[in-house]
Amino acid sequence: MSKLAAFGGTATVPRDRRHVQWPLIEDEDRKAVLDALDGPRLVSDTDGVNAVSRLEEHWARRFGHEDCVAVSNGTAALALALAALGVGPGDEVIVPAFSFIATGLAPVHQMAVPVFADIDPVTFNIDPDDVERRITPRTKAIIPVHLHGAPADMDRLTGIARTHGLAIVEDAAQAPGATHRGRPVGAIGDAGAFSLQVSKNIPTCGEGGLLVTQDAGLAARARRGRQFGEEIQAGRDRDYISYGLGWNYKMNALQAAFTLAQLDRFDAYERARQANVTGFLARLAELPGLTVPTALPHTTHAWHILRFRFDPAAFGLDGVRPEALRTALRRLLRAEGVPLSQYQLMPLPDQKVFSDRVGFGSGYPWSVTGAPGTTGDDDHPVTRAVIADSLTVQKRHLHPGAGELLGLYADAFEKVWANRDMVATLAKAAS
Repeated sequence: MSKLAAFGGTATVPRDRRHVQWPLIEDEDRKAVLDALDGPRLVSDTDGVNAVSRLEEHWARRFGHEDCVAVSNGTAALALALAALGVGPGDEVIVPAFSFIATGLAPVHQMAVPVFADIDPVTFNIDPDDVERRITPRTKAIIPVHLHGAPADMDRLTGIARTHGLAIVEDAAQAPGATHRGRPVGAIGDAGAFSLQVSKNIPTCGEGGLLVTQDAGLAARARRGRQFGEEIQAGRDRDYISYGLGWNYKMNALQAAFTLAQLDRFDAYERARQANVTGFLARLAELPGLTVPTALPHTTHAWHILRFRFDPAAFGLDGVRPEALRTALRRLLRAEGVPLSQYQLMPLPDQKVFSDRVGFGSGYPWSVTGAPGTTGDDDHPVTRAVIADSLTVQKRHLHPGAGELLGLYADAFEKVWANRDMVATLAKAAS
């Protein structure tokens, strides 16, 4: 049995193998940005074809969307989709209690109230049963998140939405390329929002986002809202008239050009990722007390983030708190060179921006609806359990050449599991 690195043994992953570049920047990315910089159209409001309009066209064609509207970031895409759907003051929007903060903020930006629903323990996505329980006469929309790249249960959610007359905006920030029953995520609800932030599976050189929809009217409203409420039409001089409420959510040509170059290589990257990640997870699935992420039937998982759950009882540690086992495993595996992190330290409703309800002042938007506060630790129990007993691997596995590194990560997991007595000692001490 090999000695653990935390106690003087040799680390499984050598230090010179631990840094992994992402995004992978190639000569074609540099050339695309320089060509855009040398071109005449650096912003999306100029007449004629530019890098932004080409990205919109290429993205829609590649992923099966009728319309694509490029914006400054994924959060702007969510808020703009809600605005185009008419969500506003006095409305409620049901969102998952487990997500990045932007999912909950987007309704607030529209002066609507986010209502938090619990999640499924396997996919980590919004639980349709809890969604139904939280619908009120004020409910206007649902934002399912395809978290970590796993498609949400869109069959159930679209059925609920049709029954109650609700809109669906898919938060697909982490899921480009994911599919549900052969349909690309983002194209199933009324609108979808993608993020091109530099850490994403398809990145830009900084921040960027895309709003997609099958509804031409919604796309037109989104384009108008993207730029000050103006009507921007090819071949027509800009009149600088705001025909409705709008923002400045434009994407610039450099961001678009970078993503276009990345999009050209996405299919090759995705094939390598699928092979690398599924092989890695197959090895880890054999370890007792460890639950690996899975792609549910009839779905394609994009594997943006890999989240692992740890079960003390199945590990052989009855009576040990999940947090204690998680802490022990994180310490030992990080010493071996596996960059495990918690990611999401609390349910969204516990975030101070939501619990303190300062909002826009005077408690708005919550004071408009008289929405009750969260009920405490007994609310969203699955979300709280997942936060307590899980850790994630991020970014390193996105590199198409990460197969060998993931093999070393698997070696490290197996080494730690071979020293379960030491894990038990640490976990019991922490518990």
